[in-house]
Amino acid sequence: MRTIGTVVRGVRAPIIRQGDDIAQITADSVMEAWKEAGISPCDRDVVAVTESVVARAQGNYATVDQIAADIRAKTGGKTVGVAFPILSRNRFSLLLKGFARGCEKIVLLLSYPSDEVGNHLVDWDRLDEAGVNPYSDTLTLAQFREKFGHIVHPFTGVDYIDFYSDLIRGENCAVEVIFGNKVTTLLDYTDTVLTCDIHTRERSKRLLHNAGARVVLGLDDILCTSVDGSGYNDQYGLLGSNKATEETVKLFPRDCYTVAERISKLLSDASGKRIEAMVYGDGAFKDPVGKIWELADPVVSPGYTTGLIGTPNELKLKYLADNDFGDLKGDELRQAIEARIRAKTGDSLVGNMVSEGTTPRRLTDLIGSLCDLTSGSGDKGTPIVYIQGYFDNYTNE
Repeated sequence: MRTIGTVVRGVRAPIIRQGDDIAQITADSVMEAWKEAGISPCDRDVVAVTESVVARAQGNYATVDQIAADIRAKTGGKTVGVAFPILSRNRFSLLLKGFARGCEKIVLLLSYPSDEVGNHLVDWDRLDEAGVNPYSDTLTLAQFREKFGHIVHPFTGVDYIDFYSDLIRGENCAVEVIFGNKVTTLLDYTDTVLTCDIHTRERSKRLLHNAGARVVLGLDDILCTSVDGSGYNDQYGLLGSNKATEETVKLFPRDCYTVAERISKLLSDASGKRIEAMVYGDGAFKDPVGKIWELADPVVSPGYTTGLIGTPNELKLKYLADNDFGDLKGDELRQAIEARIRAKTGDSLVGNMVSEGTTPRRLTDLIGSLCDLTSGSGDKGTPIVYIQGYFDNYTNE
């Protein structure tokens, strides 16, 4: 029996610049890795490339001025409610700078005790001690400071309340900060709201519309078309963007399905095997210590080949060993389990006890999370990930 199962390799690539052919560079880098590491490609190997270099190759950038121009055009540039931003210098500070540059006043509604992805303004124990209910209570800045004082982020050392307020004022824009978890609270201050939540944005928009807001926007409605020659994303707008320079953001890449299909074709033609491909962003996992949920992108994978559609359909080996074949051991047990696996059909096992405890998540979310953990976010220099054996099971020799 083969002893090696899934193998995941980070693949180094040249530094990607605007105008580069990202599909060809990805394919060339993988083929070079095949030669260097003596890798024999197999059917259903997966090649993944991070969204960052795809967007960089596309030149999908925008300036703070271009963000400001779009906000001004879509809101009128007066008082704008900005709801539920995440607490991130990398992800949100330049967006907020653009919003402030494009209007006269921002009423900033911060969710508490944490933002959407788990960055805490205050911990639950302190809320309990103060008798504050975040599900019902809205606090002014003065009330928040009186109860909780100045709190810095444990990882960054930043007081995001001050940081965001100073950033807004630095653009000659007035600011009022409130704390709450009801997006419609902003309608007490303005009829124009930009809701900045990522995964709950459609609900927030619906609640605002139903409550009579005049202008309702999400991050996906800003830079969904080019503004003054900017990059854009017609599906996600500013969602998934990152700070590039002090005045520029990199947007989420476009046309990722086309990129994935081309990578797949180049490598499949070169190898004679069916190679799957995907573009990946943030992984969908939660840090058990910092409580931060990693997924600040709108999706884990904005584009992938058809062979990556679906969810795992796996049997739980320990369930079989402890229950159905609890009286067997050694080769007899192995053969019985292999026979059960081979007998699987394409019918979903969800709800069946023999699959209980397996992971019924989308393959692209699982594989994308694996890739994000492999490539990291720093100086590993491996924006491409090559995976073999992901679709193998206990019966594969």
